[in-house]
Amino acid sequence: MIVPVSGGKDSQTCLKLAIAAGHDVEGVFCDTQFEHPRTYAHVCWMAKHYGVDITCISAGSVEQQILKHRRFPGGGARFCTEELKIIPAKKYYKREAERSGKGFEVWYGMRGGESSERGKRYADKVGDDLYPPHEVLSKYPKYLHRLGVMFRLPIIDWSEEDVFAYLDGEQNPLYSQGFDRVGCFPCLAGGDKSKLRAFRHDKTGRKHYQMVRDLEPIVGRSIWKSKSGKAAFDGPGCMFCSI
Repeated sequence: MIVPVSGGKDSQTCLKLAIAAGHDVEGVFCDTQFEHPRTYAHVCWMAKHYGVDITCISAGSVEQQILKHRRFPGGGARFCTEELKIIPAKKYYKREAERSGKGFEVWYGMRGGESSERGKRYADKVGDDLYPPHEVLSKYPKYLHRLGVMFRLPIIDWSEEDVFAYLDGEQNPLYSQGFDRVGCFPCLAGGDKSKLRAFRHDKTGRKHYQMVRDLEPIVGRSIWKSKSGKAAFDGPGCMFCSI
């Protein structure tokens, strides 16, 4: 069984559930090279704490993707997710299925309650069933199903409160520092409020802020979606100076 882990609470819950069920489990971490050091440390902690191998794979960096696409990620252009997570994951699943000559389950940490759009899309899915990968995410090819790879969504109907209760304080420490999502720090496709919080947080945020600032004139686009975000970036007493 393979559990893709991001360092976030939902994938950690799937990992813990799979191990508790007595399965032979391997974790897979797709490194975007844009996570917080605490997230990298937490992935290492999970491997040691749960006694499980977590394989790290990388298809490049967020910075490389921005330069390739000549834009920042956005709601309708999440190329970073596709090229740094989905594509390397499906290649890994294919290689492992062909190597072993048999299929396996992938326990995917998706919750319907994360958004109304996700709740509608997966309203017919239940946590105890197995699904062909392409029925969960259309970007996964049908050949994975033919190789015997099946997806399970064990926490699809769990609430955020359920997840935190199950982890019992063992989640990524970034959650206790005011972040409701972890992964890329910050998610550049997210809202300006979350970006500002991350950029102002610590030296990692400041480092990632400088990277974004250096990329803006190259791609000819702004990272900000709102006037207030842009004002914090460009206005008098700009955010970069204040931090």
